[in-house]
Amino acid sequence: MVDDAAAQQAEGGDSPFRLGARSKTGQDRAAIARVRQWVRDRFRLNDDDVVMVNELECALPGCPPLETVIAFWTDDGQRRHYKVFKPVVEVVEDDLPPSWMKNALIVLDGMGCDCC
Repeated sequence: MVDDAAAQQAEGGDSPFRLGARSKTGQDRAAIARVRQWVRDRFRLNDDDVVMVNELECALPGCPPLETVIAFWTDDGQRRHYKVFKPVVEVVEDDLPPSWMKNALIVLDGMGCDCC
């Protein structure tokens, strides 16, 4: 899956952001699968659309210690993403944006977002 590959590639290094920095428990993996399905349902995604759900650890002042990053790519080639400022196991379906905001989540060229 995309989120597992991203987690394996991220090492943390000197960055204050660390993707997949902690070991995933069975509860974490179940929560990731649950959130991924909610995203598919909410935004009416196709089975072959890529959905990534993972946690970021942040050491910057004012950042939550763990936040959930959600990104998805659709057949129009556009990447959309957003964050939920809590660990993935605490994310509930109501934390997802409403379906009518789908196009507002598109990452524009030159936006300079390195989060996901």
